[in-house]
Amino acid sequence: MPTPQVVDPAVSRAKFDREIAAYRKMEAAYRRRGWLLLDAAFPEVCIAFGIPKLRPFPIVAAVVIDFTDYDLRPLSVRFVDPFTREPLIARNLHFTMWRRQSMPDEAFAAMLQQGTVPVANIVQFNGPDDYPFICLPGVREYHDNPAHTGDSWLLHRASGEGSLAFILDKIWIYGVEPLSTFQIQVQATTLALGANPQAFRE
Repeated sequence: MPTPQVVDPAVSRAKFDREIAAYRKMEAAYRRRGWLLLDAAFPEVCIAFGIPKLRPFPIVAAVVIDFTDYDLRPLSVRFVDPFTREPLIARNLHFTMWRRQSMPDEAFAAMLQQGTVPVANIVQFNGPDDYPFICLPGVREYHDNPAHTGDSWLLHRASGEGSLAFILDKIWIYGVEPLSTFQIQVQATTLALGANPQAFRE
């Protein structure tokens, strides 16, 4: 549900229009990555993420990004059902954004051989019935979380972190781009997606 607008709506709308115009200029390139702009009407834009390199083409995630009070406050990101736009709780999301720990190449190669590459899921939640959020500076839910009170949005506001393109790029880099195969579990005939740990970004 959109929150009430406190900032002059004309200001947030102008910034929304600017971000959508920038997206439209790059839309053909974004579509080749699998980004699909489903709709954009202030204050929200809905984007789905597919995987063009796989057949059949899966849609693995969709987000609604809310520009309410932007950019006094950062953009809000909610995972949604791409067909109904209903917000998804953690148990129904089935999407992860793996980020591996930064380390020297030789240490990474050794850990990869042992199958012990340390990774963390950027998609966070406390319980299966919670709404998951992206734990990343520049995202409203990150800055609103009590664990991050020392990392104010105002410290990131002028850096480009938190723009529409920045957030979508992070979802793609950590959640979509590493996915490279389907995995079929014969017992339940369940279709799943697999990723190569070498594709995880630092």
